[in-house]
Formats: sequence, C-alpha cells, structure tokens
Amino acid sequence: MNSNNKGLIIINLGSPESYLVRDVRKYLKEFLMDERVIDIPSLLRQILVKGIIVPSRSGKSAKAYQSIWTSKGSPLKVITEEFANIIESKIEIPVSVAMRYGNPTPADALKDLKNKAEKLDQVLIAPMYPHYAMSSYETAVAHVKNQILSLLKNCKIHVLKPFYNEPAYISSLAANMKSYLAKYDFDAFLFSYHGLPIRHLQKSDTTKNHCYMNDDCCEIISAAWQTCYKHQVKTTTQLVSEKLNLDAKKVMISFQSRLGSDKWIQPFTDKLLAELPKQGVKKLLVSCPAFVADCLETQEEIDLRGRKIFLKNGGEIFERVNCLNTSDEWTETFSSYCKNSETTYKDWWN
Repeated sequence: MNSNNKGLIIINLGSPESYLVRDVRKYLKEFLMDERVIDIPSLLRQILVKGIIVPSRSGKSAKAYQSIWTSKGSPLKVITEEFANIIESKIEIPVSVAMRYGNPTPADALKDLKNKAEKLDQVLIAPMYPHYAMSSYETAVAHVKNQILSLLKNCKIHVLKPFYNEPAYISSLAANMKSYLAKYDFDAFLFSYHGLPIRHLQKSDTTKNHCYMNDDCCEIISAAWQTCYKHQVKTTTQLVSEKLNLDAKKVMISFQSRLGSDKWIQPFTDKLLAELPKQGVKKLLVSCPAFVADCLETQEEIDLRGRKIFLKNGGEIFERVNCLNTSDEWTETFSSYCKNSETTYKDWWN
C-alpha cells in the first residue's frame, strides 16, 4: 500500500458490458436518461428513452458494438485501462479508472484508490474530454464528484480543465496525425467532432447572450468561450492545422453522432462524406480529436460507416487517424499534467 494521500481518477464515457442486446439496452438507458444528455422534463425523457429510443436502437447498436469488439472487450474500456496503467507507472500516485456510464463506477475507482493509498484525502479527477460540453465533460465531473464526496466527505478534489488548446496536447495531436500525411497527397483534411444540439451550447453559455446570437459568435471574444464546445473544437482544429502547416483551404470541420430531430451543429459528417467526392475530394484524411481513445464513434461510425459512404459516392482513398490512445507523446503529456498539477500545470486544474 502506498503511503501517499493523493490519487488520480481517469474518467471516460463508458461502454456496455458486452455487445449482447440486453447489455446494450441497459447501457443506453443509463446513458440517455442522463438529464444533461437529453435535457427535457423527466417524464418526457422516460417516455422517449424507455418507450421509443432504446427499444428501436438497441439491436442496431448491439451490431455496431459487435463489429468493433475485441477479445479483451470494448476498445474504449481496454484502451482507457491500458492508458491508466501507463500513467500510473510514470507518476508517483495511484491511478484508477471510472466510467460515467456502466462499469467501473466512481465508487469502484475510489475503493481501488483507497486500497492503494492508506491516507487518501486528495483526488485528482481527469475527464478524458478535451472540450467542454454539458453532455460529456460537465456530467462526468458532476457525477464523479458527487460519488466521491458521498463516500469520502472531507476529500479535496481537483479537476483537470478542458485542454483543447493546451500546447502539449496540440503537439500530441499533430505528432499523431503527421505520420499519415506522408501516405498520400490528400485533397482534404476533415476534423470530425461529436455533435451537440444547439440548445446545449446556448445552455452552457455563461453570459446567456453570446452563443448563436451572431453568425460569427465563435470569433467574437467572450467569457462564453470557457464553456463553448463549438469555439473550442474550432480552436483545436486551427492550432493542429497550423502546427502541421496544413493548407487552410483543405481543412474542414464537421459533426457526427446526432440523435433526434432537434437542431444540431452543422455540417453533419455523414452528409459531408457523401458530398465531398462530388466536389472533387477523392483522397480524404479524417481525424476525430474529441475522442482521446478509439471507440464506437471512431471505429464503427467513421472507419466503417463513414468510409463506406465516402467510397460509395466516388471517393477513392479514405484514411482515418487513430485516436491518441496510448501513444508515447500523449502519455508523456498527460503524465506531466498530473505530476506537475501543483506547479507547471497548476492553472489547468480547478
């Protein structure tokens, strides 16, 4: 047992226990019943989720998970656990993993930390979300903090801020993408991010008078930027593109994984993949920086379905950049965040 009083919990989204329909159904219920994901009154959310979405989507989602499932399990969980083990070997404090939905729970992670650190009274929480969104970063932090404080009341908690523009993170993304650039003379570089309903952006607007009040709101300096997902993903794209000296005319941003008929951020990735070949884009490189670990959204939605759409509509070469996963530069960068949480990277922790 470590005599250290500090521990680190790495948070990611989560996955079903298996690709069987019953497990996918259970996972979808927990995920979609989150009031920060589907933000409508509780009764309506129950009717929508349990009566319509889950019954109609569970089978299809189960097949999607099956298409990427590995012998070790869900790619997201496997990669996150491997990442945590590497980080623990690089820093001087114990590390555990918690998932926002499914297992391991924050309570499981805290129990693991307490078994490793006998005097635990400080916890670093690191959400694996580079960009702020109420349906990802915000809900993960709130959920984990609530569980920790209910079990360890006097615990001091420090939370890693969204690191969408942190220089070492940008360097990690650029280094990861660079190896793909030499493969072909790409016609376009597509940065595909998880989509959000526009109302989520407006709800997260701390000023309540900025997001979507103007067509160019993401370019107008505002306190709203601190919690503006759209501004943050545009910033990440710009910084990585500049780091790699990409032709700005070839760089595009799109948004994937939409659900329902509400107004979501556009352009939509699947629609754009169908249109690009008609615009002369035959060789395409796709990156998904919102995801630090490969998962259903990158491997199935983009690498399988997205590739099929692009090639079916006249595209010739489709390359997807793997997520940062456990790459050397990324694990070094992240371990530095944690080792230096009270010094060099103090301002990156709340």
